[in-house]
Amino acid sequence: MSVVVIGAGLAGCEAAWQLAKRGIPVTLYEMKRKQRTPAQNSDSFAELVCSNSLRSDQLENAVGLLKEELRRLGSLILACADETRVEAGGALAVDREGFAALVTKRISECPLITVIEDEVSELPANGDVIVATGPLTSDRLSQSIARYFGREHLYFFDAAAPIVTRESVDMSKAFFASRYDKGTPDYINCPMDEAEYTAFYEALVSAETAELKAFEGNKVFEGCMPVEVMAKRGKDTLLFGPLKPVGLLDPRTEKQFHAVVQLRKDNSGGTLYNLVGFQTHLRFHEQQRVFSMIPGLEKAEFIRYGVMHRNTYIQSPSLLSAQYEVRTRQGLYFAGQMTGVEGYVESTASGFVAGLALAERLLGKAATVFSPCTAIGALGTYISNESIVNFQPMNCNFGLFSPLTERIRKKRDRAGAMAQRSLLEIDGLLAQVL
Repeated sequence: MSVVVIGAGLAGCEAAWQLAKRGIPVTLYEMKRKQRTPAQNSDSFAELVCSNSLRSDQLENAVGLLKEELRRLGSLILACADETRVEAGGALAVDREGFAALVTKRISECPLITVIEDEVSELPANGDVIVATGPLTSDRLSQSIARYFGREHLYFFDAAAPIVTRESVDMSKAFFASRYDKGTPDYINCPMDEAEYTAFYEALVSAETAELKAFEGNKVFEGCMPVEVMAKRGKDTLLFGPLKPVGLLDPRTEKQFHAVVQLRKDNSGGTLYNLVGFQTHLRFHEQQRVFSMIPGLEKAEFIRYGVMHRNTYIQSPSLLSAQYEVRTRQGLYFAGQMTGVEGYVESTASGFVAGLALAERLLGKAATVFSPCTAIGALGTYISNESIVNFQPMNCNFGLFSPLTERIRKKRDRAGAMAQRSLLEIDGLLAQVL
């Protein structure tokens, strides 16, 4: 019986390829030639909608490391990207049309992959299935998935605050505390005096916002107001919202601050923190400029910028394993941005893992386990971590990895050591995977 893969984006094509190369027949459904989503422009598979860059190709960058892991493991998407790459300094950029055409050709010519150009409107009730329909999953399939999991486990918009690394916060200006000293001091607090707040406020309300896509409209903001929109309602509005200082006293003077930005732990390891209440539609470079004015965040490393856009994704930590399989139904997998991995390369990695895991199970082989010392494993660990309460889509970053046993002060050297550790593990798995 053929495995069903729904969606021929990067994740779906990667999953289908990994199954087929191991001798397992695949039926790949793709509806775009009959019915496109608003973001799609061509009939090719693996269409790069937003950018022609697959980001950094340097091993000291987490996504660069992720690409190298996928290369070594035999990824279709990385092979096609390397064959169609164009000059872009240290980044991997491709000829978008050439890249999509090559992926389409490889998939279409594979004798074990049957492509059906039609919409899947209902989640298959049985069989081996990988759902890789992307952030703009059709309304009918989205509704079917919501019925299956429960609507509370499906999100239709992504309204996420920026995330910074804990080590990049200047704790000589910030301090740990909880409001009114209730519970444990879990929040990092970045206080402002009146002059600092005024400068921040003026920069925030005058900052450049990203342009909404036609299919997003104002619905993005119905349930969650961007911090810059809130600020424009009046200079003091934020002081009664995300920057309210009440219940937080200066530990040196016992006086109340004029304003306080709170950062909340974003992972169980405490390496990542998000800016509470700072969902935003500012352009990324403006977020870097304006939010770095917050005392303590002058040199903050932004792992993820705030976003507010149309994005269908599931509450993966409560639903999926690290192999992207639904915990309550063997043989049903999800892959791509719907799982909460953010970005083309991350989507490819999720498709690779789902395809490999399903193939190994069908072939009766021991499952390959990627530890969080690797980029692939760190992503799988993140989307399956049941301790995460405020789950948000995430790019690959070193904050998700298991920490090194030794302390290395320089960031680039530390990243290099993490990359070396990762690739040693990947090379040790090649005989099992290839």
